[in-house]
Amino acid sequence: MKFPKMKNRMNVWGYLSLGYLAVIAVGTVLLVLPFSAREGRTSFIDALFTSVSAACVTGLVPFETNVHWTGFGQAVILLLIQFGGLGFMTFVSILLMLVRRLGQFERKAITQAVGGTFSGVRALVRRIVVGTVIFEFLGAVLLCIRFVPDFGWGAGIWRAVFHSVSAFCNAGFDIMGGTIAGTGSMSYYAKDPLVCLTLCALIIVGGLGFCVWGDIWESRGNPKKLQLYTKVILIVNTVLIVAGTLLFLLFERNSTAYEGMNFGERLLASLFNSVTARTAGFYTTDPSALSDSGSILMIILMFIGGSSGSTAGGIKVGTFTVIIMGMVAAFRAKKDINVGKRRIDSRLLSQALAIFAAYLLLAVTATVVICAIEPDGEGTTLRAVFEAVSALGTVGLSMGYTETLHWASKLVLILLMYTGRAGVLTLAFALGRKRETAEIRRPVDTFFIG
Repeated sequence: MKFPKMKNRMNVWGYLSLGYLAVIAVGTVLLVLPFSAREGRTSFIDALFTSVSAACVTGLVPFETNVHWTGFGQAVILLLIQFGGLGFMTFVSILLMLVRRLGQFERKAITQAVGGTFSGVRALVRRIVVGTVIFEFLGAVLLCIRFVPDFGWGAGIWRAVFHSVSAFCNAGFDIMGGTIAGTGSMSYYAKDPLVCLTLCALIIVGGLGFCVWGDIWESRGNPKKLQLYTKVILIVNTVLIVAGTLLFLLFERNSTAYEGMNFGERLLASLFNSVTARTAGFYTTDPSALSDSGSILMIILMFIGGSSGSTAGGIKVGTFTVIIMGMVAAFRAKKDINVGKRRIDSRLLSQALAIFAAYLLLAVTATVVICAIEPDGEGTTLRAVFEAVSALGTVGLSMGYTETLHWASKLVLILLMYTGRAGVLTLAFALGRKRETAEIRRPVDTFFIG
């Protein structure tokens, strides 16, 4: 007797989502173990929260990483960060290539997730792995110059490696808490150009995306040979960093966040804030000490995020650029969206607006839910918005609100972190599904907007 063949086989996204959840589950189990924490066993919700935050390269934590976790627990967190930074899609693509030949849809899903092209998936994966190792190694070497004299050889090298990986993967986890009294994250090095600029460089490179530095490498840095996407990403990233730096300088001129700093130190702190808000999660000045305008600016930068195919989150710079260009074209009554001598497919604008609307809806809904769960207090709404956008954008910055949240609010943030990191894969699957029948187009009717 012959059994009928199964028509519906689990698709790539099914394997990836289950695999990602399996990694989070393994990380949670390891972090629950008694020898992962310095004092007793960690609660399941806090272990799950930390595992999701690390795997989704976010950086939100229920307690200080260096104070609560042992060396084993910190190593587990670092592995989860590296896994999430390289992207589960990269690892799965390697396995798929070892097992069988990639199909067209699988190749499309992989290359869209990591920001590559439809050709040369093997070379793309190799470039991602090699590039990640090189950048993280160089970052660790530079950080060792400062950390080894401060902490000794063993602890200094460990901190250099940990923070280099965390910065490149835009995770924002740090192990500085409890080592230097009265400081949080990288605030002890707020006036140190070596540490701040090294972390900024790692964050920027990791947030640019694999296809951007691949294109830069192939063109040997010649601007004329760069692809349109690379040029736009580099320009918009530069504008956002410079504009953010100048606005932080302006908004925080009289705030306590920059108290005791001269102009050069304020400029360095503003640059760090502008860069880290794009999904990194480190801070040299306490986010809770920022002015209201500075906090709102940071929320906007967190919402935009980094580039597609990178270790960053947010709606992505490409999405933001397409929306702005589409708005300009609409206001000028132009049918096409033109960038330089090229035209962007108008369907991209619809997709970009859909992503923007989805992220906005998720952030607003999460904020309302958190405000309903948490007790009312001064600044509750602003802190809830900040925390929700930070989780959804996989940033990790916090106004000191995470540690005090109710377990139900932590579950909301867990869902946001997972959605923010894995949402790109979901979109790739939805857009990449092959239609078996032609789409029926209905009659056009008038609809008023604006």
